[in-house]
Amino acid sequence: MVYFGRRMRRLLVLFVCLLAVLCVYRKWVLSSDISQNDKPIIVKVNSNDIPQSPEVKTKESDHDFQIHDVDEARKRIRELEGKLRELEARIPNKFPDVKFLGYRARKRILVTGGAGFVGSHLVDKLMIEGHEVIVADNFFTGSKRNVEHWIGHENFELIHHDIVNPLFIEVDEIYHLASPASPPHYMYNPVKTIKTNTVGTINMLGLARRVGARVLIASTSEVYGDPEVHPQPETYWGHVNPIGPRACYDEGKRVAETLSYAYAKQEKVAVRVARIFNTYGPRMHMNDGRVVSNFILQALRNETITVYGHGKQTRSFQYVSDLVDGLVVLMASNYSQPVNLGNPIEHTIDEFAVLIRKVVGGNSKIKRVAAVEDDPQRRKPDITRARVNLGWEPKVSLEEGLRKTIEYFHKELLRSSHGQRNFYSPEGSKEPHPLWPGATDHGNHLR
Repeated sequence: MVYFGRRMRRLLVLFVCLLAVLCVYRKWVLSSDISQNDKPIIVKVNSNDIPQSPEVKTKESDHDFQIHDVDEARKRIRELEGKLRELEARIPNKFPDVKFLGYRARKRILVTGGAGFVGSHLVDKLMIEGHEVIVADNFFTGSKRNVEHWIGHENFELIHHDIVNPLFIEVDEIYHLASPASPPHYMYNPVKTIKTNTVGTINMLGLARRVGARVLIASTSEVYGDPEVHPQPETYWGHVNPIGPRACYDEGKRVAETLSYAYAKQEKVAVRVARIFNTYGPRMHMNDGRVVSNFILQALRNETITVYGHGKQTRSFQYVSDLVDGLVVLMASNYSQPVNLGNPIEHTIDEFAVLIRKVVGGNSKIKRVAAVEDDPQRRKPDITRARVNLGWEPKVSLEEGLRKTIEYFHKELLRSSHGQRNFYSPEGSKEPHPLWPGATDHGNHLR
């Protein structure tokens, strides 16, 4: 019993000693950490900010190391941002919703001038319907911004190409829209305009013949010139000045139609010809020099609205979504004769100026200036063929279309950087594109 008591006392003493040693060791470790943390750290910064301080070196475990300065930290941040961008690039983009078509229903469709005003809206519609779309554009008047929301999609391909040069691809349908359409643009290089509408059209018709594709030629109401028949039916041959300032475009389109029907007769190419009347809408070129864009910009800037001539000239304007619907229906039809696609509601230029000023607001004055040479005095389509053979007619009212167009132009004028997007979701997509959270879906694919 005595022996057992001695053993217990010894164990107790040993336990107390161990406890004391542990306490001393813990206190020493803490004091060492505190002393190291209390050492002053001097950080080197740019000399532009404050005077440069000497670098501080510490020694730990016999290894010297230099404390990172602000420039080094910025370098590391840039490296991390680069790695994040690489990771983000691997994440698939979220595109507008598109239909799924089986291999029998899905078509490979070429759209020349597909990055332009009308072309980009046509691309939106075809993509939403689930087709594979190839855009060929030289970006003279088109812009990558008009189709950038499709770049990277498995059904979309963008080719930087001038159709004056041959293009060798496999397609089922061709929408030939490539050509400058506004007077300042097509008169800037009249020879190039003629070549685009003649040599370019030959190349597209030749491609259609080689691969057995159907081709739609985008003609224009300008083939009627300054018409002596009102409204203008497709049977009217026109009243065109062949050597006037507009002749490079007017006659170029007339030759394009002639080529189309020559290929149809001789080479059995399935052709469709759309004579497009005045069209407007978002994604119009800001300085295309035509009535709607000129009046909207002048009204938004509270400048004087300039009317060329006496202001009694008439025009019939259609919204771009109506035109795109007409092009798609015409391509799918079996009707091969030229078809007018336009709005039969006629307005004078003065009426347009007053209406746009009213919608925009402001106190812009309306001023008449000298008339433009060969400016058509009356322009109104007879769309009987389109109604009877295609079941097509415009749906969007002038007031509704102008509001959407003015909203687009207003946002464009407010842009101060490339990153500020003015994006309209294509028709059929349920949500605005994620790259532009402020975008809204206006119910129409916009050009």
